Amino acid sequence: MPKYNYVALDARGNETKGVLEVATQNEAIGRVKEMGLFPTKIAEAEKIQERQPGKKAKAGGKKRGALDIQIKIPGLSGRVKQKVLTAFTRQLATLVDAGLPLLRGLRVLEKQERNAALKEILGELALAIEGGSTFSEALAQHPKTFNRLYVNMVKAGELGGVLEVVLKRLAEFAEKAQKIKGKIKAALFYPIAVLIVASGILILLMTFVVPRFKDVFAGMDIEMPKFTLLVLAISDTIRHHILPTLGGVAVAWILFLLFLKTKAGRLIWDKFKLKMPAIGPVISKIAISRFTRTLGTLVSSGVPILQALTIVKETAGNVVISNAVAKVHESVKEGETITAPLESSAVFPPMVVSMVDVGEQTGALPEMLLRIADNYEEEVDNSVAAMTSLLEPIMIVFLAVVVGSIVIAMFLPLIKMITEMSGGGGGPGGGGED
Repeated sequence: MPKYNYVALDARGNETKGVLEVATQNEAIGRVKEMGLFPTKIAEAEKIQERQPGKKAKAGGKKRGALDIQIKIPGLSGRVKQKVLTAFTRQLATLVDAGLPLLRGLRVLEKQERNAALKEILGELALAIEGGSTFSEALAQHPKTFNRLYVNMVKAGELGGVLEVVLKRLAEFAEKAQKIKGKIKAALFYPIAVLIVASGILILLMTFVVPRFKDVFAGMDIEMPKFTLLVLAISDTIRHHILPTLGGVAVAWILFLLFLKTKAGRLIWDKFKLKMPAIGPVISKIAISRFTRTLGTLVSSGVPILQALTIVKETAGNVVISNAVAKVHESVKEGETITAPLESSAVFPPMVVSMVDVGEQTGALPEMLLRIADNYEEEVDNSVAAMTSLLEPIMIVFLAVVVGSIVIAMFLPLIKMITEMSGGGGGPGGGGED
């Protein structure tokens, strides 16, 4: 009888490993559940040995199981755009909800899929399920495409027999995330476009217009205003030292990216983002919305609270939020409530803490979390709209100030020269008759 290695979580979220001697993988999953554990990985022991480097696969052995299928496609990274993945999830949810078997649904979507990377992945998923693997185990073999949130929600749906419901929630979750991302991109398009135009105009003025004025000023015997000298110096720097300047900017950017890769650097940057004027509150609302929607979706789908908190911590997207969620995880692990660590983190507003507290006391935590997410997403929409309407006049004024300053700097010497010439003419009564 084959042996299966398993990894599972107990009720407190602690990881447990062991070996079971059973006939099939499905029987191993059932045995682990009977022990009161939540299985996260189950694989046949012999097949794990086959994958280890330096060991040859046994001749005449059993067919490779679904968990061992790892086909490498040249030229495909395994990454699929979020928009494509969202559409696939919605279509699969519709097919499964209509009563179509999961395997047949995957084959149907594979035939019509135009994205080459996703088409290959769907083929591998179908082969994995045909080999006896569960859908969540097959998804876990493609971590670059299906993250832990996706895999664990599907696993919870399989265990609860509500896969179609979970797929719908996943599609809705992804669609809402795409909606927020799209609105932010649309809001940033205008200021970025204005900055590009302003940069182009600035370079044109500094490399072609200002040097012409400099040649004119060279034949004028007047003292140049300091502001004009500053603009001329900037023009010379851009014209004659452009490569060192660009090199310095590139080095500064690389150092900044390296700084962000450190734990301390990432923490400092994420704190700074939350405290930035005007933009900080919007980033904070997005982070809170993401936290509450992810946790609410996971818990309502049947994922144990400790495992859900672990996933939320990894997908928070902000170190400050992740640290707060880690404290919540430790609190729940010790048998305490979610509310206390949320309040002590000083990241979540009192309204969020109060609503979570009410959700815990009434047993409606998932519904309350999703309600908070809806509320904050609406606030993000309003904030982004307000920022967009405010940014337009600001960027126009900024462009006018940049161009106007250069023009004024170039005309100041001419104005000074004209003033001196008019003042140097005959004084009052000069040249008059007696």
